[in-house]
Amino acid sequence: MKFIYIAVAVLLVLSGCSQKQTSQTKKIAVFIPGVASGNAVYQMLADGVKAAVDEYNKDTNKIAAEVTVIEAGTNQAEWAGKLTAVAATGEYAVIISSNPSLPDIAKPLTKQFPQQKFILLDAYCEGNHNIATIRYNQREQAYLTGYMAGLVTTATSKQMPFANQEKKAGLIAAQEYPVMNNIILPAFTEGIRAVDPEITVDFRIVGNWYDATKGAELARAMYQNGVDVILPIAGGASQGIIAAAEELHFYITWFDDNGFKKAPGYIISSTAMAQKRMAREATAQFLAGATVFGSAKTVGIQDGYIEFITDDPLYTSSVDEQIQESMQKVIDQITAGDLQLPSS
Repeated sequence: MKFIYIAVAVLLVLSGCSQKQTSQTKKIAVFIPGVASGNAVYQMLADGVKAAVDEYNKDTNKIAAEVTVIEAGTNQAEWAGKLTAVAATGEYAVIISSNPSLPDIAKPLTKQFPQQKFILLDAYCEGNHNIATIRYNQREQAYLTGYMAGLVTTATSKQMPFANQEKKAGLIAAQEYPVMNNIILPAFTEGIRAVDPEITVDFRIVGNWYDATKGAELARAMYQNGVDVILPIAGGASQGIIAAAEELHFYITWFDDNGFKKAPGYIISSTAMAQKRMAREATAQFLAGATVFGSAKTVGIQDGYIEFITDDPLYTSSVDEQIQESMQKVIDQITAGDLQLPSS
């Protein structure tokens, strides 16, 4: 099994060719809208696809499968052109990616390249017969993260040493996009105000997915404005927010993967999605010829694809027991279906 990282510049050359998928190999492209290094979500995507292909290739009676991982970089304005270059090669049986913005980029390509198939995770698109999507219920993710932020910002300094007397929490996003504006920010606020409706939410934008200096500046400004817990969804810029937390002593709630080790004692929650598992399962389904293109699936806590992590030692050692108990109650409510948070 070949697992290849390929430069986009090479793809741009290949886009002028019409090299077609052959019967000798099932070629799969993993299109990363960013870079895998330092981004757990994209690394899990690549690892999950690779694991499925490795398992598939154990049966030597099947046509071999091969994976090429293509990193598009952090400039979102370039993603459409780079995905077009990949599709134009005609080389890949399927392009697998993960990002809420990908359906809008991929849909025009299904007309330009009608044979090209796409499987998009963490995304939603229904009815296009060249695209299959699976999204995580980010309302559940954001609600739980907000509930945790609400409990922490209203905690006493005895419970949480870095908590202040202000009822203020923050969210720093790399950019504004539909899922952020319509689901994540409202659900984060919903969770916070389920704890105390008087808590205010400070929302700020970095402007890109990589500027750690700007991330740190925004976090410092929030802290000076009374915010004592921040949710960063900012890619590489989150490193600046972590640095500011360690410098000034405020808390961070983490999104999409287990982030406790990034800043022990400062990151006090992680709401993770099972991206590697989903990528592996979606790839295995495609290789078995069972993908239903045109479908749009949503998964969440009850399905086992979203988890508020409660068993990490850094969670149990950093978070007051009463807060842990309050969090467990709301997790149990969602798991049992007593608290329903539809994704849209």
